[in-house]
Amino acid sequence: MYLDHIVHHVTKTPSQVTLEWNKAGIHAVIGGQHTFWGTYNALLYTKNSYIEWLAIEHKEVAENAKHPLINLLLHDLRSAPGFGTICIRTTSIDELHKQLEAKGIETSGVLHAERKTTSGLIRKWKMLFVKEEISDALPTPFFIEWEESDEERYQSLREDGTINESNLQLSISACEFHVRNPRDIINKWKRYFDLVEEDEHILLLNNTKLVFKQLDNGTKERLKAVHIEGLKDKETLVYEQATYHFH
Repeated sequence: MYLDHIVHHVTKTPSQVTLEWNKAGIHAVIGGQHTFWGTYNALLYTKNSYIEWLAIEHKEVAENAKHPLINLLLHDLRSAPGFGTICIRTTSIDELHKQLEAKGIETSGVLHAERKTTSGLIRKWKMLFVKEEISDALPTPFFIEWEESDEERYQSLREDGTINESNLQLSISACEFHVRNPRDIINKWKRYFDLVEEDEHILLLNNTKLVFKQLDNGTKERLKAVHIEGLKDKETLVYEQATYHFH
């Protein structure tokens, strides 16, 4: 399984986000609109995953969307921006759905989604969520299967300028979660998704590490820091209450 992307809930518009990250010398772009969700986004691609800065464009539409990802966004932004959750990429989401249900894990069922890009192109994908209450507890990762293969998708993203050569030098090496009981979360995610444990604090995806640390203060369990390799000249950046460590 691969990390597909990290969702960072932001209060700024995609235009503001891309302006600020490009000023910092990091190539980010406006993604587009999720018309049926009332949201829009900005994107920073790495060689095999990306950051999604997700914001509310039309609050009424978002509140009526009744979508797990948008419900989490609305919940978190009531207190503060910050990392929301992570998305894991699969090439067989229908099979994964069956496997989870066979383990007795209730899901959303496979959901269909799309985004209208700034160029007018419609990108389509399928999503799958573990059914759970939206709260300050750590959200379970959700899953995505893209309509195109990774090679086709990255080729089209290069052609439309979403990805340039600098993006392909980057990789997300670790996602750092702060939770009340790391052992419980590790055991849960291992059972759900058959992930391999590197040590007592780390689970492995094919392209990144999931690191679990003890929550020291506050009540909200969330992804707290992301480690990005390929930017040795940059330092740690705290952006919209989320920490990015560059290496």
